[in-house]
Formats: sequence, C-alpha cells, structure tokens
Amino acid sequence: MENTVLSLKHIVKSYPGVVALDDVSVSFNKGEVHAIVGENGAGKSTLIKIVAGAIQPDSGEIVVNGKLYQKLEPQESILNGISVIYQEFNLFDSLTAAENIFIGEKISNKPFVDYKEMNKKAEEIFKKFNVDINPNKQVKNLSPAYKQIVEISKAIHKNSKIIIMDEPTAPLTIAEVEKLYEVINDLKANGTTIIYISHRFDEIFQLADRVTILRDGKYISTKNIEDTNRQDLIRLMVGRELKNTYPSSDIKQGEIALEAINVSGNGVIDVSFHVKKGEILGFAGLVGAGRTELMRVVFGADKLVSGEIRINSRKVKVESPARAIELGIGLIPEDRKHQGAFLQKSIRWNISISNITKISKYGVVSRSTEKEQANSYQNQIRIKAHSLEQQVQNLSGGNQQKVVLAKVLATKTGVLIFDEPTRGIDIGAREEIYHLMRDLANQGKAIIMVSSDMEELLGMSDRILVMSGGKLTGELLKSEFSQERVLELASSDK
Repeated sequence: MENTVLSLKHIVKSYPGVVALDDVSVSFNKGEVHAIVGENGAGKSTLIKIVAGAIQPDSGEIVVNGKLYQKLEPQESILNGISVIYQEFNLFDSLTAAENIFIGEKISNKPFVDYKEMNKKAEEIFKKFNVDINPNKQVKNLSPAYKQIVEISKAIHKNSKIIIMDEPTAPLTIAEVEKLYEVINDLKANGTTIIYISHRFDEIFQLADRVTILRDGKYISTKNIEDTNRQDLIRLMVGRELKNTYPSSDIKQGEIALEAINVSGNGVIDVSFHVKKGEILGFAGLVGAGRTELMRVVFGADKLVSGEIRINSRKVKVESPARAIELGIGLIPEDRKHQGAFLQKSIRWNISISNITKISKYGVVSRSTEKEQANSYQNQIRIKAHSLEQQVQNLSGGNQQKVVLAKVLATKTGVLIFDEPTRGIDIGAREEIYHLMRDLANQGKAIIMVSSDMEELLGMSDRILVMSGGKLTGELLKSEFSQERVLELASSDK
C-alpha cells in the first residue's frame, strides 16, 4: 500500500437506465503502467472522468496521494498531479501548438508573452518525439497525429505524477508509436504513474505492468501482465471466446472496379493503382505519406491536378464527393466524429441523408421508406441502439462507425474506401467491422483500406500498397506480407 498513489473504492455511477460503474474498486501504483481494457460501454471513460473530476460518482471513495475524497473537482485533480489525455482532443483550434502546451502559464518575468522562449520550449518537447511540428502553427491546421502529440506534450510539460492516456496511439503511425513508448518508459522510470487505456493488445503487452479488465460497468480482474495473454484478456473482456478475428476471402476477385492513373494533387505525386471487385486493398505508410490525401482526391474532396480516375474501365471526372457517390465511390473517413456522422442527429437521419433523393418524391421524404431503409441497415450491420431516433453522439465508437458505414452503404456504391476503419473501437466491435468488410468484398464490392494498425493491415488486406512522401513506394502480395517489409517501404525515399 505504500506504493499506491491512487485508489478507487466501491465506485458507483449511474445514468438514467444505465449503471456505468457498478461497485468498482481498483488501485494504481507509483511508477507503473497500468492498462485498463474493456469493450465500448465497459465503463473505462466514466472511470477516468471521475479521476479527472469531470464527473462525480454517486458513491464510493477516491484516495489520491494519501488524501481521501468522496469526489474530485477538476482543479483538485490537477493539484494532485493528475493529467488526462482524452481520446477526443482537448485543444484550442485557433491557438498555436505552443500556446496550447503553455496556456495559462507565465513563460518569463517579462510583462508580455515571450513567444520566442515559448516556441523554443515547445520545440524541445517535440524533439522527444522526433517530429517536426511548427510551434507557431494553429492546431486546426495540424493532422490528427500531430494534435495527439501536442496533447501528450501538454501532460509531459506539467510534470504530472499520474497521467491517464485514453487511446493515445490511435492517430499515430508506427514510428511515432515507438517514440511514444520511449517517452512512457522515461516517465515510468522517473516515478510517474501511467493509466493506459487501449484496444491494441500489442501495446498493452509491450508497455503495461498490470492490466485491469472491466465489463458492463463491473470490475472483472486485475492481472500482472506476465500472468495473462491475449486470449485470456479477450475472454475476460467479452465474456466469451473470439475466433477468426480476420476473416478470409470466400470468392475469386473480379474485374478492376477502380483505377487511378498517374494521379497528382493534394501532395500526392504521380500515383497509379487499381482495386478489383471482391478485393480488400490495404494502404500503408507513415504520417505525411499521403494515403488520406490520395483518398480525398479519388473521392473528389480535394482537386485532382493531373492524371485520371477510371471506374469499371471508363474514365470519369470526380469533381466533388457528391459526384463520387453518383459514380459509385463511397468514403468512410478517418475522423468519423467530424467528417463521417452528424453526431447530434438521429441514426435514422444519418443513414438517410446521403440517399435523400432516392427516398423522396417531388421533394418530400417518404417517412415509411426512410424508416424501412434505416431498419434494414440497423439489422444488417447490427447497430446497437435503443431506437433509430437515438442521437449518434450517444452511441459507442463501434456503433458510430457502423452508422457511418450504413450511411455510405445506403448510396449503393461499388467502391468503398475505409480510412482507419477501427480507430478507437474495441476488440468485439472490431471483429464485427472486419466481418462486415469481408462480407462486402464477398458481395463483389471493391474495398480500399487505409490503416496505421500493422496487425489489421496484414490480417485484412489481400494486397498492400505502401506510400511515402506522397509517392507509391511498393506493392506487397499476400505471400510477401511482413511488418519489416512494410516498414522498409514506408521509410523509402523512392
């Protein structure tokens, strides 16, 4: 107990109709990486918000640094050396990267802000990640990966004694993840406690000393990492065995569905590729490689400067996303919360919006057709919700992703682009998404998958294309798949 810096005892938190945490007790030790795992809805987010003081428990006790609290206010949490890096960014978009890190602090004894000194200090922090982030750049103009690094930099700068990381590597590439591991190990060596929430088991087994499993708001178990394994954790998380995480193809691939020939634009340089009907084509690369940028050009969201796009061997002009959908191209974007779904609208509304003209007559939406369509997709891809009128923002990450998928499927597109399809999604929901993707491919749809998850790339792809610096640097057939080869091509300056 002398080594314990934070304890939660018999914590209960309820919302109307839902018990988010049901008598949960868990403790965290000084200088350990303590992972918390569980499916979406297990209670992980509620637990960390209670520690952060963002919400208060209905009952129970919190002991931090030897002090007993019935609840924590946000300022009390901060004064106790607790920092939280949320999965959803907590940044000021209109401020620079440096301003976000040092907000509320006096950098020097001068009567005004010493921007030169502030930027210098920010650059020193960024060097720990070996990334070149301009400290003067507004956060709204940073990629998701760089936004995450700014979030982590804020916590590191504060010298927090307890840092909670909620899916910190979700937007990071392999190289950046390795750098984060180094930072975490340095923090741990200096006595900092890391509470680490992740759906990625390779991270948990590489970083964690102990792991606590939650299920349906209940505490299940805490294990030393050397005393457990992947299958054991999955069984404890979901209450059942999961097999065949990555389903294999059941059909022979068909003709070429989409072809890009010498495509340039949006930072992409002279890229050519094709995807066949029934194929899942994976795209690998580091941040800045140009994968998402290429998909935005193909989808018409950004301008095609040169080259051409062919659909079913026919040259087409994709001037806009609306035109892409007409031509049979659908995109499930990287950022589902800001680009993929209307969070404050209902499931029914979201599924209908991209297909509104097809369920309308003389400009009037057929409510019966709309409801029938939404019901069909809810059943088909197993969206878990109380009703079709439930707001998307109140769904789990996995079910939000399914709504985005249903919205795209309703347009009846033949080519589907999945950009980071399982980011922030638990293992059970991931398996469902993977089977849905393979089912769609088996139905003859062409699937393009951009992913920074190496295991996902190798497990789901029929073929992998690798990009670096806006260029295509290699192609790997199934028989050639290996993490080492992907990394080699991803680091190429070809």
